[in-house]
Amino acid sequence: DVLKLLQETYMGKVKMIYIDPPYNTGTDLIYEDDFAISAEEYLTKSNQVDEERRRLYELNESNGKYHSEWLNMMYPRLKLAKDLLTNDGVIFISIDDNELYNCKKVCDLIFGAGNFICNFVRKNKAGSGHDSRFVAIEFDYVLCYARDITEVKINQEKVDTDSDGKYKLEDEFVKERGKYYLRDLDYVGSYSVQGDFPLTMPDGSELWSGGKFGKPNTWRWSKKKVEWGLENGFVVFKENGKGWKAYIKQYQFVDNCNKPYVRENPYRALIDFSNGQGTQECAELLGNGIFSFPKPVSLVDFFLRMGTGKDDIVLDFFSGSATTAHAVMQLNAEDGGTRKFILVQIPEETAEESAARVAGYKNICEIGKARIRKAGAKIASASRITSPDLDVGFRVLKTDTSNMKPVFYNPKDTEQGFLDVLTDNIKEDRSAEDLLFQVLLEMGVDLSSKITEEEVGGKKIFAVGVNNLICCFDKDVTIEVVTAIAKRNPLYAIFRDNGFDRDDTLTSFDQVFETYSPTTTRRVL
Repeated sequence: DVLKLLQETYMGKVKMIYIDPPYNTGTDLIYEDDFAISAEEYLTKSNQVDEERRRLYELNESNGKYHSEWLNMMYPRLKLAKDLLTNDGVIFISIDDNELYNCKKVCDLIFGAGNFICNFVRKNKAGSGHDSRFVAIEFDYVLCYARDITEVKINQEKVDTDSDGKYKLEDEFVKERGKYYLRDLDYVGSYSVQGDFPLTMPDGSELWSGGKFGKPNTWRWSKKKVEWGLENGFVVFKENGKGWKAYIKQYQFVDNCNKPYVRENPYRALIDFSNGQGTQECAELLGNGIFSFPKPVSLVDFFLRMGTGKDDIVLDFFSGSATTAHAVMQLNAEDGGTRKFILVQIPEETAEESAARVAGYKNICEIGKARIRKAGAKIASASRITSPDLDVGFRVLKTDTSNMKPVFYNPKDTEQGFLDVLTDNIKEDRSAEDLLFQVLLEMGVDLSSKITEEEVGGKKIFAVGVNNLICCFDKDVTIEVVTAIAKRNPLYAIFRDNGFDRDDTLTSFDQVFETYSPTTTRRVL
């Protein structure tokens, strides 16, 4: 429902999606969708029980329902999520062996097999003898797809050469090139004719790459580049007691400011981020045992650095303990970014007598909100000097039924006095804020827009953005209030249908706007 509601405002605007959906371990599906039927009904329709309601065979991983429930839950969500991505956007999906291949098939169907980027293999160090019938499982996966592979932008990993520990050696070029480490000139695992030639050693002997002897080796550099490297001190030969070897000096390449050169390399598909770290991070903020095995901030940070720029929107619609929000705020503090996050989570209740329930968290959403507040405060405090303008605020919205009363009734369900119920088309229990966010969604206004609450002529108005939208949902609105709003020249002005004090105010408010702000788009709810 939330993904549907976000379509108007955020279609084509989300740069990156990260989700950690249920892995379908047999006990973690709580998503009650309209397509779902009861287990009893399913057993009957699929002929799995006899006339006396005895099951004909066991329902387990080999039966269709085991996987179809999970797929039916995932498919519509991924379908809607695709439309929210920018053309150069990317999605990351954490998954394990239970549904990896089914998930990839669904993604091939929705995103297109040609938009597959990578299946990251994550070593999570969480394996135990209970993870499998025979083997302790220490890996899970993260599927990555582009919205459009021809437009996707994947950042390169930046490596600070002064801190990665490899650059330790120095020579006469240290001031202009920095420190260096030795890298084999012989490249194992690849062969080309152009890279298979002899090198003359200091004692006059010849040294060949492995390719000379039938091995799939070649020199990393061409003959011309090797000659250049020898002339300029980039290639050296060393005798190690077993014979000669050729090396490349891999320098830091210090820039003019004497700062270490930052290299950019493609990110690797084999990654190592422990769930234990995620548990520790959550415990430090909320206490022990509040949330089981959340993903670590470093994992989401890894994908944020890969898939986003500094001002992009990030979506997570299986937000859990809100690790994604934590990672977004942390990265913004580090690089001065203004990334925004949208998190969605079903309010799954915490277990009775669990540490979370004892601590006062009735559902997962309460845990996530508490974590965002505490993580945001901690990050803002630590970055007060480096990022004084860091924004760690957020809004919380809940889905509900429409604010508007139903107007379509069967004639047999109505009577004469029923007309009095319809004098107001808005439900009695709805607040002005409820109506405001309905308007924001319907008009495609960013839900994180600045909203100011003011008073004009004794009536409460909401001003969204810089005169982009002004709303007044009070009753008994006078023509003076309408005039005051019109004189502010908003792009949009929204009123309540029965909110005017008199009929002639309703009939003349269009004329007022034509006089003072003819370009304003106005409407009533």
